[in-house]
Amino acid sequence: MSSKRYPEEFKIEAVRQVTDRGYSVAEVATRLGVTTHSLYAWLKRFGPDAETHQAKAEDQAEIRRLQKELKRVTEERDILKKAAAYFAKESG
Repeated sequence: MSSKRYPEEFKIEAVRQVTDRGYSVAEVATRLGVTTHSLYAWLKRFGPDAETHQAKAEDQAEIRRLQKELKRVTEERDILKKAAAYFAKESG
């Protein structure tokens, strides 16, 4: 399965046909010879709500990063608790 690469201008024009001219996604996709999946992805990227989608994606990436960091810090804390208990037992 080979994937075609379309220029950005082509994608933007396809999105305009859906958003500005009122054609359906299926109709535009069929006429241009692209999949509806691709056209929906282009709508997310270049459509009127593109900034909202981009901000949401950035927020999700930040949440994943923070969750990963929280897991690491929690593990470090647990190790330090065990070490402190061990050394308190040894010296006491």
